[in-house]
Amino acid sequence: MRNQIFPDRRTLVGSSSIRYLAIILSGVAAMHLGGGCRHVGPGAASGSAICTTSATGTCNYSTTFPFTENPISENGKWVGGSAAGASIWAGGKIWHGGRLFGNVQTAAGYAFGVDEPTAFGDPTAILVGAWGPTQTATATVKINKTPTSKCCHEVELRLRTTISKNLITGYEAYCSVMPNEPYCHIARWNGPNGSYWNFETGKSDLYVKDGDIIKATVTGTNPVIVTLYRNGVQILQATDTGAAGGGFRAYGPWTSGNPGIGFFDNYDDDWKSFGLSAFSVTDETPRRDR
Repeated sequence: MRNQIFPDRRTLVGSSSIRYLAIILSGVAAMHLGGGCRHVGPGAASGSAICTTSATGTCNYSTTFPFTENPISENGKWVGGSAAGASIWAGGKIWHGGRLFGNVQTAAGYAFGVDEPTAFGDPTAILVGAWGPTQTATATVKINKTPTSKCCHEVELRLRTTISKNLITGYEAYCSVMPNEPYCHIARWNGPNGSYWNFETGKSDLYVKDGDIIKATVTGTNPVIVTLYRNGVQILQATDTGAAGGGFRAYGPWTSGNPGIGFFDNYDDDWKSFGLSAFSVTDETPRRDR
């Protein structure tokens, strides 16, 4: 199981030369990440270019990941976790260029993680565009090789997620893909790297296998209610009022943001062994400016 603590961060102190080197490396990494955070907001592309508008004005998008891309783009429809930029001071490691969060890649019908540059820098991708707050995300689990080593290997659905400078906020519904380490959780991402809170009611000793369907919904403003389903059966629900939790101060509740996907593998970096073969999302907030 994931531990809800900040990752082990090495604080760069001592000689001025070490600090100067860290600043230079952080700046170089930011340049290689396409300018850091210039293209991170939900409005990075128009909603009409991202989704199909239904007769009721709700927004829909679906994909079976037909391209081979690293990171996932699908003609500019996705933005990755690396858009949060690089920062040694926010917890990035020099040997990973200071990056805080990983990206998602695809290979002809399959989406999976690229890497995890920090202890909780989960590979992340969210759709751009103007999404309404009432969201339903659904994905099909794809397992090429079932992990049987130590914990943890996870597939994740993201709701109301925002990527900004050094921060990712939003909600995450996730499940293990390991039969020997079964669990599912619902988490609030507070923003800073490593700051999250599993806040579901009850407990789920389940995991997901090849072909399983996971679905997550989010509704409300205060409280916000997030619900997780496996193969059509509700397994968890969480209610967020913005309270402190998981050892962290009060954050949220998050009332806006975009849907997406993510992964977690803190053991062997064998990203191609598990992922998702399909993803769809809809919001239920009628809008005329789609």
